[in-house]
Amino acid sequence: MLVQDFSISAVVAGFVSVLVGFTSAGVIVFQAAQSLGAGDAEISSWLWALGWGMGLTSIGLSLRYRVPIITAWSTPGAAMLITTTADVTLSEAIGAFLVSATLITLVGFTGWFERSMSRLPLSLAAAMLVGVLLQFGLNVFTAMQTQFVMVFVMFGAYLILRRVLPRYAVIAALVLGILIAGGQGLLQAEAVQLQWAKPIFTAPSLSLGALMGIALPLFIVTMASQNVPGVATIRAFDYTVPTSPLIGWTGAATMIFAPFGAFAINLAAITAAISMGREAHEDPNKRYVAGLAVGGFYILIGVLGATVTSIFAALPEELVLAIAGLALLGTIEKGLVTALSQEQERLPALITILVTASGASLCGISSAFWGLIMGLFSMAILRTHGLRPS
Repeated sequence: MLVQDFSISAVVAGFVSVLVGFTSAGVIVFQAAQSLGAGDAEISSWLWALGWGMGLTSIGLSLRYRVPIITAWSTPGAAMLITTTADVTLSEAIGAFLVSATLITLVGFTGWFERSMSRLPLSLAAAMLVGVLLQFGLNVFTAMQTQFVMVFVMFGAYLILRRVLPRYAVIAALVLGILIAGGQGLLQAEAVQLQWAKPIFTAPSLSLGALMGIALPLFIVTMASQNVPGVATIRAFDYTVPTSPLIGWTGAATMIFAPFGAFAINLAAITAAISMGREAHEDPNKRYVAGLAVGGFYILIGVLGATVTSIFAALPEELVLAIAGLALLGTIEKGLVTALSQEQERLPALITILVTASGASLCGISSAFWGLIMGLFSMAILRTHGLRPS
């Protein structure tokens, strides 16, 4: 059956899915690992774990349901790690990854997925996400202070491609940035080496700061901003598959690979649409081959994780900041629309954004948690006393 269903178009669609996802957000994972004190060896281990985790789940779920089920890492989750991991050790972060993965596994396999997410106001979940990502958007313009030409050209290319070919806007900006950096002698080409990735086990540990400041926000961000849109994408293409097991298996895969650096594996949305469209195959029943191709390319990235790490290390800091910010502008835009769409919830959402973006931590717990708490507190007071945010 697989031989009969195979098509070059499906493999190409799978390759484009991985290319768009990785070039758009790979640098954010690189920064996330660095923020926790990970060295080059640990960073390549993160890519190894994520590559194998996403690869095996994409292949396994696509074969099981004969639907292109695409998984990915949580880009907002990685961004959150960069901004909320002060005073948290790598071991404590790994423990938080495991706790978050356990929660995702439970709400998946028990069928609590939709019920649990409906209890959290979507506006506040989106607001917390915006607060986490806001600094990344600002970094695009602060990077212009030191490398104006390179970053401004990247920014211009991104805007133009968003109009005509939005799927490739970030890729075009990255390619232009690398070309300009090379012309200015900013690339450290000697740092690039062909190396295989080696998994490095990090024993997990638990701390209150990591649990409340990383595990809980990572769980909420991954579920609200990744898994919910991922399920919506599957349904938008008229595929009928049970969603709870999909969520459960992504959580289980994260649990297995978390000690090696897999912080969050979830359903993909944007990149999944590439493999689910007509470009993959005219027959929707044969598009699952694209999911298998995605899994294969993910595993290849995992195997070459050390090489990928050296490539990122060769890039100038301004290019890294700019491409990370540009890759997240669309997410910030959608988050703002969702957070502020309901008039009765705008003020609590705004408070959540401000507290989260402030970076202020209390009792060793990051601002992402306190932003959500302050938003819920504000919403409760406004509703209890019949007040309106206006």
